[in-house]
Amino acid sequence: MSQASTMCVLPQDYPRIRVVGSFEELVMTPMSDGVNALCWPRELRGNFGEIVEKLAVERGITSIDEARLRALDLSGAGQVAREVLLQDQELLRERGLQPSLDCINGYVNEIESDLLRTDVQSWHADSATVEADTFLCTYFGAASEGLPNEEVVRRVDVPEFRAELLRLYGGRDDEGFCEFLNEHYLDLHYATKPHARPFSFGLGHLWRIAIEYPGCPVPPCVHRAPATLPRQPPRLLLIS
Repeated sequence: MSQASTMCVLPQDYPRIRVVGSFEELVMTPMSDGVNALCWPRELRGNFGEIVEKLAVERGITSIDEARLRALDLSGAGQVAREVLLQDQELLRERGLQPSLDCINGYVNEIESDLLRTDVQSWHADSATVEADTFLCTYFGAASEGLPNEEVVRRVDVPEFRAELLRLYGGRDDEGFCEFLNEHYLDLHYATKPHARPFSFGLGHLWRIAIEYPGCPVPPCVHRAPATLPRQPPRLLLIS
């Protein structure tokens, strides 16, 4: 049985999200006027769950190369899904990007305290030293989630968190402290404000989200990987 993607139903009062109608529009639309997330909604055909089942990955994150993907013995619906995965990667490569197809069967790293955690299941923004964006699509399993910038605050700006981080650093709120936060990616993680309303990236939809880099015209898109639960099926995720 094939798995159709969920429809892309985005709240109308999320002005930072813009829906586009094609891959070309996705890559060519500039991030401006506060918009920091572009979504190309798609109804994908094929059985992506069969691909996940046949991959039979171990616990953790497994990158799936083209040779392994092509070697899978799949039904007709599985072959349709495989072709989608190959075509999406080719679209991104043609733009000079380096997509990675990952099958995620939970996370093996230990989740840190709320104060120090920098794992992908914590609300965060991506960053780079040069102009760049993040592309991502969840094909199977729990989808990524996002939050409007107005509904989060950097954890390092929460007084009690900052005070504890200062204590760990040595008590001096100076340039070295800022370097300490940056070196450990602590300044890229966020806490939610009361009544924050996360939105789902959905299944099958290809997203382009803004990241933090010098001169970026919009705030970075705050997002996270979904929490993993016992007996939850692995995720199939494309990211670049």
